[in-house]
Amino acid sequence: MVERLRQHGIRDEKVLAALNQVPRHLFVEEALASRAYEDTALPLGFQQTISQPFIVARMCEILREGREMGRTLEVGAGCGYQAAVLSHLCSDVYAVERIRALLDRARENLRQLRLPNVRLKHADGMVGLPEAAPFDTIIAAAAAPEGVPQALKAQLAPGGRALVPVGGRQQALILVERQGNSFRETRLDAVRFVPLLAGTE
Repeated sequence: MVERLRQHGIRDEKVLAALNQVPRHLFVEEALASRAYEDTALPLGFQQTISQPFIVARMCEILREGREMGRTLEVGAGCGYQAAVLSHLCSDVYAVERIRALLDRARENLRQLRLPNVRLKHADGMVGLPEAAPFDTIIAAAAAPEGVPQALKAQLAPGGRALVPVGGRQQALILVERQGNSFRETRLDAVRFVPLLAGTE
């Protein structure tokens, strides 16, 4: 899988090493385990998916470019896979998930790996995690329909970066860089993510 990511243009060796250290088959249903290392998103139930490895690698590479990721908020923990990858790249990972049953599964998946720097919370990703802010890095695994939520921007530390898929039928990654009290937004790759929904269930 890692060799394929390298061939597809992922250059950050630390990101490739992080993906290599996380056993993706632990995070998918048993019936899909044989497909765990394909470069494709796979269903998790609850109308959610585990992101394809290339997208996880690409987003981490963008956020790491020229800096360390530091204290990181993941919006949309899903099955816990991306949080596990982030644990090898960040000093601390705070992952929020709005669907309690999925969060319970993520906890179970991550328990096997004993990652001391990952914390999971049942929370509305639209509002982030203000009690743990500010964050050096924010990464979202669901698409915000109307642009990057203000709450997430407000929780970025000065000099911090957020990467959020934005849009409905047509989506793109939006990189937000905080400089003092101003925010610079850059539109990057076209992507396809499940929608970022408000509230918890």
